[in-house]
Amino acid sequence: PVAPARWGIARRWGRCDRGPWAACNAGRLPSTLLPLAAYAVDVAFVSTRAADIQAATAQAAEVTAQHLDAGALRSRSVLIVDALAARGVASQALSVSEPEATVESVVVVGPMVTISVREVITLPFNFLPAQAIVMHARATARLVGGYDRPSSLLPLPISNF
Repeated sequence: PVAPARWGIARRWGRCDRGPWAACNAGRLPSTLLPLAAYAVDVAFVSTRAADIQAATAQAAEVTAQHLDAGALRSRSVLIVDALAARGVASQALSVSEPEATVESVVVVGPMVTISVREVITLPFNFLPAQAIVMHARATARLVGGYDRPSSLLPLPISNF
């Protein structure tokens, strides 16, 4: 009679032929799942921080775009952003929500303002190849003329009853 293959040469060390699967692989499972969990936490942290930095940059661009150049409005009746105060306003607006971020550039072209921001983020588990990641964000806002009266003063709709 021929012996079954599992008792012959084909048997390998480390193979769990006896006992429950969970007890046999109890040492292997944490060494596989812990790095995956650390990687998932790092990736989630980076994506959350990227969204936060982008939102703060957009908010800073909107606040900066609201600073009107009063001299240009009085002399030429044009709406443009105050280029001299733009960088200071952008830095101050950004420091409220993202104090670690730095303003790289503020470009003002007429009523348009574009802000570029940079922040170095250290990872919680350092499982990604780099221990720190440099995040960049850019946002553009435009100064536009608005209404000088609230919309509640508009005529009410007429109903036909």
